[in-house]
Amino acid sequence: MPIDRAGSAKPVHLQTKLGLISCLYHEGRRGGGGVVFVGGTDGGFDGPANAIYATLAADLLADGVSSLRLDFRLHVAPGDVEEGTHDILAGVAFLKRKGAGRIGLVGHSYGGAVVINAAALSRDVDAVVTLSTQTAGTALAPRIAPRPLLLVHGELDRRLPPACSRYVYERAGEPKELIILQGAKHSLRQRREELRQMVREWLVARLRPEEQAAAREDPGRAKPIP
Repeated sequence: MPIDRAGSAKPVHLQTKLGLISCLYHEGRRGGGGVVFVGGTDGGFDGPANAIYATLAADLLADGVSSLRLDFRLHVAPGDVEEGTHDILAGVAFLKRKGAGRIGLVGHSYGGAVVINAAALSRDVDAVVTLSTQTAGTALAPRIAPRPLLLVHGELDRRLPPACSRYVYERAGEPKELIILQGAKHSLRQRREELRQMVREWLVARLRPEEQAAAREDPGRAKPIP
């Protein structure tokens, strides 16, 4: 049984033609927005930065936004982007059935490439956040536009250097943002609270129906956070 560290999740198992996908579901307000969270090749429900996905799910629930913390079926390195994309799209379909409204994706490391690929293939996705993304599997990044894309990377990431996010940013269309967190490594735990606030506010602004039009008018920007 998955551990619910946020205190509000229900275990959900999505049956697909490729196998069972385990998730933790935090049900928010109908139409209030929904987010699928995925980690890296080691999978799991908690994400980087000391289990920030559980924290963000609880934060977003207070805003009426539903969350689906999804564990990839396959835990292999290097990760298979197509397999991961299948899993995320199953999660997106689940949130749509639940009437979540606008849907965002958040992925760390390998999961960053997977959420980019999934968004490029599905018009049901309205916003994308990558954390310390890899570049392999991101060829479809230009197809996310005109939907918003936020790329966050640690300045001191040695596993996947910040040049990875810069590469994706340069190829993606508007609207897009690139944030380099100074002093942060691959897990981003060194800037956890800034990351928590940033991702929460960015997602809420873009998933709430009444704010969607204004959010899409934001100009692209790339900057470090000291």
